[in-house]
Amino acid sequence: MKTKKSKTKFVTADEAVKVIKSGDSVYLHANCSFPKTLVDAMCRRYKELKNVKILQLMTFLNAPFALPEMEGHFHLVSLFTGPNVRKAVNEGRADFVPVFLSEIPWLIQSKKLPVDVTMLHLSPPDEHGYCSYSISNECAKTAAEYSKTIIALINPRMPRVLGDNFIHIDKIDFAVDINEPIPELVSDKDPGEDIHIYERIGQYISDMIEDGSTLQMGIGLIPDTVLQFLHEKKNLGIHTEMFSDNLIDLIDAGVVNGEKKTLLPGKVVASFILGSQKVFDYMDDNPVFEFRPTLFVNDPFTISRNDKMISINSALEVDITGQVCADSIGPRNYSGFGGQVDFIRGAARSEGGKPIIAFTSTAKNGTISRITPFLKPGAGVTTSRGDVHYIVTEYGVADLYGKPVSERVKSLIKIAHPNFRDELERYAKEVKFLR
Repeated sequence: MKTKKSKTKFVTADEAVKVIKSGDSVYLHANCSFPKTLVDAMCRRYKELKNVKILQLMTFLNAPFALPEMEGHFHLVSLFTGPNVRKAVNEGRADFVPVFLSEIPWLIQSKKLPVDVTMLHLSPPDEHGYCSYSISNECAKTAAEYSKTIIALINPRMPRVLGDNFIHIDKIDFAVDINEPIPELVSDKDPGEDIHIYERIGQYISDMIEDGSTLQMGIGLIPDTVLQFLHEKKNLGIHTEMFSDNLIDLIDAGVVNGEKKTLLPGKVVASFILGSQKVFDYMDDNPVFEFRPTLFVNDPFTISRNDKMISINSALEVDITGQVCADSIGPRNYSGFGGQVDFIRGAARSEGGKPIIAFTSTAKNGTISRITPFLKPGAGVTTSRGDVHYIVTEYGVADLYGKPVSERVKSLIKIAHPNFRDELERYAKEVKFLR
């Protein structure tokens, strides 16, 4: 594995993490590239360490550094909160940073979020000594470039994904050879009786997508369902922070070919993948894929250079004036800003672009309306009502951009669940949004 002139030290995981000192700030490779072997080795040292700051976007598997007994030894600063650390954040044992995904690299570069050690999970070096960041570039490449020390797992199962997605083996201070399966994430495909709700949303969004459009979409039942309605479209492109398995069928069918893209035509431009071994294998050394850091992919100006840019994002709740909450339930942190605002603003400035927020009209088996008189007390506004364009539920599409409050309210009540429309209208009249 080691190249002839490599300066990298190949060691065990336990030896590699000895470089971490009390008070250090450690960035973890995110998503399906989570460096579990290194994290476990670091946490075995917890009694020797104090006040080690852990920086991470969403990760999977266990997060031992966020356990109660680790308090005082490790302190998590979450840049996007996943299920494995949500409890720690909401119990006050960890912090959350509200930040646009496009701006996290700026925080690292400016040392507002200094990084002492970056822990990576990479493909083996090629004949020139370059390892691929593989399936998760996100902010990891920036973190490594501004880090004092780089530790990397070198795993032959990690695909070699092309683009601005490489680091030379000589840049790595300590490397650990492993041969382990890549963590997979497959979205839920069985919503039960609600499948028709998702199909109606998928059809509405599909009708908004013209031939030659470039798409951004995340993971989950709504984007997965949208993809199912696109097989009759032509010459679609992809510029997205992430994608999942279902995109592959559209590439193979020739629906997604990128031929009409106005930025990096022919390329599927992304920053990370949340998927299964099927898509990992498909991406290996495949020149269709162009992975780049979020500094590029999520920059709204970069996004806007794609004509007919379609962004599809979700929400937890939206008030009747159009304020979107997508990262908290009341004061309780649920996820993060991610790239929602980046892509809404980029798509809004794209020639022919359409920023879309889509969600089912109710939650908790129909007992709660997602379109609400006002956001829950303590809830954060992820996307302001000044940024919002299209809201989609299974009851239709509301076009809010540039509309006065009274028209917004009428449009949103129209696509709310019928069981809640009277309540929403009464409130709107009470506060004089409607007469």
